[in-house]
Formats: sequence, C-alpha cells, structure tokens
Amino acid sequence: MKTFTATLFRDVACGAGALLITLALGLSFVASTATPPGTHAHGTPFVMMQSQHAWFGQPEPAVLVD
Repeated sequence: MKTFTATLFRDVACGAGALLITLALGLSFVASTATPPGTHAHGTPFVMMQSQHAWFGQPEPAVLVD
C-alpha cells in the first residue's frame, strides 16, 4: 500500500506541475496576442519607421518590357 500511495502522490504532483506549466504558457500566449501588432495594451500606437527599399516585393508594379 505504501508503494501505491507514493506512486499516486508522484503522479498527482507531476500532473499538477504539467497543468501549471500549460496554464502559464497558455496565458502568456493569450496576453501576447490580445492586441493587434503595432499597438500596445494601453492603446498608444507604436509606429515602426523603415525605408521603402527594405520591404519585400517591388515598390512599384512590374512593367513588362520586350
């Protein structure tokens, strides 16, 4: 009976630890995705300045040349 109790206690402790880790990771994910990119939680927009040539793609539509 002593072995059963020790095993049960170990399993419950590991399960509770796994549950707490999962809860912490889930809440951090929810907190990090709660606001759209470029804004802060208090509503002040954050503007990232970057020159035009650094964006992916072409700055103007492509022109076909023969």
